[in-house]
Amino acid sequence: MEVGSGSGDKAGFFTQGRRWLKALPVKFKANMVAMVRNLKKLGQDDPRRIIHSLKVGLALTLVSTFYYCQPLYSNFGVTAMWAIMTVVVVFEFSVGATLGKGLNRGMATLMAGGLGIGAHHLANLSGHIGEPILLGFFVFLQATISTFLRFFPKIKSRYDYGMLIFILTFSLISVSGYRDDEILEFAHKRLSTISIGGSTCVIISTVVCPVWAGEDLHNLIALNIEKLGNFLEGFGDEYFKRTWGEESKDDKKFLEGYKSVLNSKNSEESLANFAAWQPGHGRFPFRHPWKLYLKVGTLARECAYRIEALNGCLNADIQASSEVGSIIQEACTNLSIESGKALKELALAIKIMVQPSSADSHIENAKSAAKNLKSLLKSGIWEDIDLLKIIPGVTVASILIDVVTCTEKIAESIHELASKAQFKCVKPTLSTEKLHSGQIQSEKSAQMVNCSHVVINVGDLPSPPSESSSAPNPSKQRMEV
Repeated sequence: MEVGSGSGDKAGFFTQGRRWLKALPVKFKANMVAMVRNLKKLGQDDPRRIIHSLKVGLALTLVSTFYYCQPLYSNFGVTAMWAIMTVVVVFEFSVGATLGKGLNRGMATLMAGGLGIGAHHLANLSGHIGEPILLGFFVFLQATISTFLRFFPKIKSRYDYGMLIFILTFSLISVSGYRDDEILEFAHKRLSTISIGGSTCVIISTVVCPVWAGEDLHNLIALNIEKLGNFLEGFGDEYFKRTWGEESKDDKKFLEGYKSVLNSKNSEESLANFAAWQPGHGRFPFRHPWKLYLKVGTLARECAYRIEALNGCLNADIQASSEVGSIIQEACTNLSIESGKALKELALAIKIMVQPSSADSHIENAKSAAKNLKSLLKSGIWEDIDLLKIIPGVTVASILIDVVTCTEKIAESIHELASKAQFKCVKPTLSTEKLHSGQIQSEKSAQMVNCSHVVINVGDLPSPPSESSSAPNPSKQRMEV
């Protein structure tokens, strides 16, 4: 019986193995198809990624000619490899990032090379015994100071890569000089090849389909504010539909867009740092106020945190009672819609770089609605209502009032940005309501002009006090046209 069971286990093992081998080509094909779809989606989401990959390949091909061409190889030799390494580590997605890394690497190599040669000559004066001791002390001193400086936030954000290259280059030149007498030639070749590699990256990144980090930051801030406006514009109706027990069948994607704003801090800071390295281009001149974009982004995240709380109230198990909802519905809905419209107008102003004056009327309407809502909350209509029924609705109302304050702060920061960045001034246009009322008034005026006989009674008009004594009594006067 034991032999039979052992042979049965072996047979089952081989059967499973055959099945696995038969399924292997199918799984491999499915994985390859999934990978191709992911690659296609990655390229379709941002075609600039494909162009960037081609640009990196072009840069590497160009600097590789230092090895392929004998005259160039004779001048640089094996150190030509530094040009290829520079392209690999310096070429970034945006012009600002590439330029920042290239300048960091070039300046750090220049400074470290000069200091390394100086340290080598000083060590030579100490004799054969003292030279390695003094060189070791110099390496220790510069590595300690440079590493400590990297902890400063401003240095770390802009010059961290340069500090790393400084430590590496100084150590290589000073230490290799102990065994190699041609240290000056070594430092010259290293600086030359790094400069060639960095210049190739910067030129190709700037000339061939450039990607500007500042423009990405500009569009990101505008998009984030627009997402907040989309949520607020639709929140009021959505919330009170659920209060009345109705289920909306509309698309709810606008209620989820704000979540990306909560996690955008790192992206905004990186883009602002890269944008500071960029030259002036297009709509963004040199010394454009990129730091103000960070201020707007911080205020947008503060507003997004309030919206996160509103979303929690929207999806809470306990909703406001219909009795409470009927009291605060109009004020909350108006407040939410006007705040959303204001944010969308502000986002549009940033996107097209114009003065955000069109949002001022919506902000005033939102503040007026917030004032009315505060009056409702302070009134005594809640005394006869159960406290547990009041809390959900009052919570939503108080958060919405806070959202108005956040919207006003965002508007102030965007006005400051528009002033510093010299956004264009746009003449205010009539809204659809004003235009409609103006058309009605003009139609009434036209009707009066077309009348053949119009009687205007001015007897009820009060006369000014100063003219009452001299003017005749107008109660009897009539004008015929």
